[in-house]
Parts: sequence; C-alpha cells; structure tokens
Amino acid sequence: LFLYNTGARVQETADVRFGDLDLAGPALVRLHGKGDKWRTCPLWQQTAELLSQLLELSDRPRTSGTPVCVSTTGTTLTRSGIYKIVRRHAGHLDDPRTGRRISPHTLRHTAAVHLLEAGVEVNVIRGWLGHADLSTTDRYAEINTNAKIQALRHTEPSAFSAGHRPRASVS
Repeated sequence: LFLYNTGARVQETADVRFGDLDLAGPALVRLHGKGDKWRTCPLWQQTAELLSQLLELSDRPRTSGTPVCVSTTGTTLTRSGIYKIVRRHAGHLDDPRTGRRISPHTLRHTAAVHLLEAGVEVNVIRGWLGHADLSTTDRYAEINTNAKIQALRHTEPSAFSAGHRPRASVS
C-alpha cells in the first residue's frame, strides 16, 4: 500500500525513518531520492492508519533515525527484502502470457499511470515520483488500450454526419 500510495522507489522505501513520517493531520512522508533530493508525498488515511498500527507493534526506539521498514528479526529491510515481500503477496498476479512479474517498480508504474488516468497534471506526477526530467515521467504516460478506446469513442462519426449518407433500402 505504501509503495503504491507514494510511487516510491524501493530504495526510497527502505530508507524511510521515523523522522520522515508525519502521521498526524494530513499524513505525509519525506522520501530521500536519487541525486540526494528530498520530496514530500501525501499519504492516504488508510496508509497512515496501517503505518501507525505497524509502528505501535514495534518495540524499537522511536528516534528520528530509526528505520520504519524492518524484518521480523528487527533488521532494516533491504531492497531485496522489500522485493521478496512484494513477490510473496503479489506473485499470484504475474501474467504467464507475457512473463511480466509484479515487483516494487510495478507498483510505482501503476501509481503513475493511475494518476495520469485520474487527470493529474504530468508535472505534478513528475514531482510526486521525484523525476528531475519531465521526459522520464513521459515514459509512464504510454497510451493504454482504455485511453485509445475512449479517444476512438470521442472521434467516432455519428451515423448521419455530413460525410455519411445512409443507403436507400431496397424493398
């Protein structure tokens, strides 16, 4: 849920610390991304509530530098550890026809595409994902089949447009 909600890279997720979370009021997380850049992403209430529940179960000290994502043994989760969790919970969604496998990056890509489909401006999505260059975000804007169908419906000529005349029926 966190990966999809934020569109975070897997390393950004692994690097989240207690001090990066603000779960009161409008819930937010600060993500440390590529190029040593920071960005803030809003969290859904559901994400904030689940994070709060998870953090309450922990007996670790709550200092600003304490990692949020830890294994069952209490060690900080790595990129591969997060990947394994995603595979364990979403591996059944793999597409055997195409060989596509669900990964943390799939959730990032899906978040970007869903934001685009919801009409969110591409510059907002660029900032959300932490892209330095808009051309990087444009890769997520691939036109999907649903978008093509909607475009086709908007451009389909009506049965009696100026360029179309119904045939006379033969009786």
